[in-house]
Amino acid sequence: MYSKIDDYVLQLIKESSPQRTAWNIERVREGRPADWNYIDGCMMTALLSMSDITGDSRYYDFAESFIDAFIGEDGTIRTFNPDKHSLDDINEGRVLFELYRKTGKEKYRLAADRLMDSLNAQPRTPEGNFWHKAIYPNQVWLDGLYMGQVFSVLYEKYFGTGDYSDTVKQFKNVRTHMRDDATGLYYHGYDASRTAFWADPETGRSKSFWLRAIGWFTISLIDILEQLPDGDSRNTLSSIYCDLMETLARYADPETGMYYQVVDQMGREGNYLETSGSSMIAYAMMKGARLSILPKEYAAKGRKTFDGIVNRYLSFKGNTLNLGGICLVAGLGPQNNLRRDGTYGYYISEPVVENDAKGVAPFLLCYTEVKHLMAEES
Repeated sequence: MYSKIDDYVLQLIKESSPQRTAWNIERVREGRPADWNYIDGCMMTALLSMSDITGDSRYYDFAESFIDAFIGEDGTIRTFNPDKHSLDDINEGRVLFELYRKTGKEKYRLAADRLMDSLNAQPRTPEGNFWHKAIYPNQVWLDGLYMGQVFSVLYEKYFGTGDYSDTVKQFKNVRTHMRDDATGLYYHGYDASRTAFWADPETGRSKSFWLRAIGWFTISLIDILEQLPDGDSRNTLSSIYCDLMETLARYADPETGMYYQVVDQMGREGNYLETSGSSMIAYAMMKGARLSILPKEYAAKGRKTFDGIVNRYLSFKGNTLNLGGICLVAGLGPQNNLRRDGTYGYYISEPVVENDAKGVAPFLLCYTEVKHLMAEES
């Protein structure tokens, strides 16, 4: 089955271009033109990792040509709109550092500068955290930590002074305001103003523990820890990360190793084992064990989750992969969308689909860590 995944990824590359990607099913179906977005960013990150692990240049060559098509010689990024103040639009920039390191093309550094300028202009909550988007004032969402902070740390490492204090402060604020002491899990969102219709008027927290949001948060932590030097900043984030990984391990489905759409509601009617968030947590566990931040047994936990996804939701018809169990989308508000209220009923009401990129990209990221495990075993 694993070899078929390799073939599938190469088939995706063959069928894709910067104008139309084979993995972004939702965008293709809606007829929307290609743009700079976090989903493609996640895919490019996975392809660069696949290139490193396998030595196959086809993965790297595609990623470089794809990003190259969006970046002008002066560093302008086609379709990127800084006025949206969307953390999602920062994420794809994380691959610029690897491309700059390998090619020396100045336009990649200039593009990173533009994204960092946008991030520096991002509105903040009174505690100092970035708003998730301009349309979500004073709101912090867990997924935003992955979208913005990994890029910020990479920029500081490659082009800055090595001061990671702002990133650490934002993670500490999230732990203070979004972690539930009773379960150890993190709520999807936090409204510093306590005025959003979905927010608790006393705590500002949303109502439920949505798996994919927690998944993005786990990836943000381990990808940042990979970059940080030894010291107080790394120790602080490592503590947050290890605490969450230990917590999540308690919520894994005993049979498959997967996790539920609403994490703490195992067995509740309507809840289901979800692919994208499970892939993210498995990735974070395997990578944490590989980097010796987690005990080695977490590699086996992550591998069990990946195999659980493969056995439950992955099927092939010819060269076509079908990956099921993917929550299409979920969010909180805005004010004109009261259905997105953060309740259990809301999260299980969103469509469950096959082959959407928000599931395929994390699945392939997870597969890169399986590749690392396979290399260690051989």
